[in-house]
Amino acid sequence: MVVRVGSMARREVVRIGRRFQGPAQSGNGGYTAGLVGTALREVAAAGTVPQVTLRLPPPLEVDLNLLVDSDEAKLVGPESLTAGAIPVPADVLADATIDPVSPEEAHAAESLYRGLVNHPFPGCFGCGPANPEGLQLRPGLLGDGRTACTWHPAKDLVAADGLVDPVYLWAALDCPGGWSIDLEGRPSVLGQMTAAIDGRPSPGELCLIMGRHLAEDGRKTYTATTLYNAGGLVLARARHTWITVDPAVFN
Repeated sequence: MVVRVGSMARREVVRIGRRFQGPAQSGNGGYTAGLVGTALREVAAAGTVPQVTLRLPPPLEVDLNLLVDSDEAKLVGPESLTAGAIPVPADVLADATIDPVSPEEAHAAESLYRGLVNHPFPGCFGCGPANPEGLQLRPGLLGDGRTACTWHPAKDLVAADGLVDPVYLWAALDCPGGWSIDLEGRPSVLGQMTAAIDGRPSPGELCLIMGRHLAEDGRKTYTATTLYNAGGLVLARARHTWITVDPAVFN
């Protein structure tokens, strides 16, 4: 529900449930970015896409206020700003469309998913093998800086119109970028995400998600992801900035 408060449109209090964790004590970055980015997309100008910056680890099971107008969206915790979004020109995603492989090749790449053996955050909503209620993504390396995996969205991810809720598409666009990084030698968490939702799949539909490593700069790593349907149509695209961290601090 969205209500008008003065010059702001305010989404009622939201909570990030434990199902949607990334690290054990905080919310999944892509899911959290999706909450803020989707709200901004509803009111932002044409020709723009939401760019979400995560300011703090998103707290779990805590009341958060989502404040929105046409120029920004904020997810505010009890004492501080958790995440903020601004509209940016859509062409910032010009290099975020990654050449796909076939669904068969993507499925084969899943056997190379490193997170099954040594996952820094095994309960992650997007790709954690210890979260049976998660998206269960298995992005495996292809050997050329790309990752690939398949995805069949679950029935409980749909919005009122019967298609997958955009918030979950943001979540699906998160981890396949992260696993293009050497997460064992360079443990990282999502710091910023910019995404465009061009189309939405139906529950159970076969989808393909591609990730790509773009560049590194100090503690920052830049990646991109693309979501395709089985027919090769681009459904969504994203760019990310990852920040290297000590996983023990988050778990």
